[in-house]
Amino acid sequence: MTLEAFADTIIPGEKRFPDDVAVAGASAGGGAVAAGALELLSHPAGGLAESLDGLSQMLNLHAMLYANERGLALDEALPSFVALPFAARTELVAQLTHPEHPEKPLWVGLALFSNMAFDSAAHLPTLEALAAKHPGLTAMGYAQPDPDGVWRFPDSSYGRPLARIHPNTTSTGSPA
Repeated sequence: MTLEAFADTIIPGEKRFPDDVAVAGASAGGGAVAAGALELLSHPAGGLAESLDGLSQMLNLHAMLYANERGLALDEALPSFVALPFAARTELVAQLTHPEHPEKPLWVGLALFSNMAFDSAAHLPTLEALAAKHPGLTAMGYAQPDPDGVWRFPDSSYGRPLARIHPNTTSTGSPA
């Protein structure tokens, strides 16, 4: 729940259900959580999976200290970071990712994975993500492939070719 709240702070989305406390509902549409941030963070290939419990505990400790310094009462039934109002979550994350914060690399790494889940669906095959209407790829207007599942772009994006095809390029587009 804490890591979902962190990801939702990075790329906010709408609540998944009325009593959702991890997702603050600060934005319409799906955000990092709906895009699969927790799945990406938990993926063994990312290198963070074994650190997530510790990061969650650290984030909750920072949230508790933040709340105490400001006289904020937190719901004790929730993890401290989740219990913070969205604006306070945002302010705390800004502090943790500030260039001079000693733990900055940890929190920036967590933020980058939240962004990757939304921007690239890095934990999913692209065709599968598009078929499921992945919120990030959908929001960006990611092009659908041709019916055979291959992306082809008959028109160059700048309205002209960027370079001439090398004469030794094969019919499949590979350099010879």
